[in-house]
Amino acid sequence: MEACALTEAVYYILLSLTTPMHGYGIMQNVHALSNGRLNLAAGTLYGALTTLLEKGLIQSAGFEDARKKEYCITDSGKKTLEQEIIRLEELLENGRKIMGDK
Repeated sequence: MEACALTEAVYYILLSLTTPMHGYGIMQNVHALSNGRLNLAAGTLYGALTTLLEKGLIQSAGFEDARKKEYCITDSGKKTLEQEIIRLEELLENGRKIMGDK
């Protein structure tokens, strides 16, 4: 997959799915990881999950019933997440060079 910047929501969804999780658990985890700053609406979450499934960045974790479906990150998703962390570190480094280490 071609490297591209992830949205903050997708970044946190991928981080969350390093442990298999269902949709509501993802919403709670993203909220906790972002210190309450990011609240995913169900429509936003499930739209993102559909896109991530289509791109092969996540997959079904195998546990499914009528109400809950668990997802987990794929190797491709992990690579994408690692590339995004490198990109974010570069952004911070360049910002600190220009703005000073404040």
